[in-house]
Amino acid sequence: MKGQLKLISGQKLQSPIGLNTRPTTSLIRESLMNIVGKDFENKSLLDLFSGSGIISCEAIQRNINKVVAIESDKKIYQLCSSNISKIANNLMEPPEINVIHCDAIQWLKNGYLKQKKNYGDVIPKNGFDFIYLDPPYALGFYSTVLKHLLSGQWINKNSLVICESSLSEEIELSGEWTLKDKRCYGKNKLSFLTPSQELHFLYDIGSKH
Repeated sequence: MKGQLKLISGQKLQSPIGLNTRPTTSLIRESLMNIVGKDFENKSLLDLFSGSGIISCEAIQRNINKVVAIESDKKIYQLCSSNISKIANNLMEPPEINVIHCDAIQWLKNGYLKQKKNYGDVIPKNGFDFIYLDPPYALGFYSTVLKHLLSGQWINKNSLVICESSLSEEIELSGEWTLKDKRCYGKNKLSFLTPSQELHFLYDIGSKH
């Protein structure tokens, strides 16, 4: 059984009902787009634990250039792929998109170089500009994903990682990450992370081949 979601623009998407998904609320999405939406144009997004794909769809409507969305549940993946394709195909110049049915952590563990060979140009050669991280709450995935984003060379020195979490959940950050901002919305929050200055030398443009 499927319900409906609405993008900020009013366009409708399908949302799974009774499945293990928790679409990002309109309040969080509106705030997120006010903060970073204008910066999406011609950039790249890695949407981890993508669910309905609604974050990717919002980014597509703001002229993101490349989108890779990862979802492990087969039924939700199919719905996610349908939603993202629907929004992308409405544009005169749709972005490069790839919706992948895979465990997000395992996909990251395989590393940038291997996945670049597997998926081609949709994987940006200098790392993703934006990473949206919205795993199931209270399972402790944040630290693991952040570790693999670094070890797998998925980011560049200017990347912004956006973590959606419950208000009560603390995201443990190593010294390799800097918390740039945090916004709270009822029982949920967004944390905006960037690589620490000490790591910038690892992510110079052109360092990946």
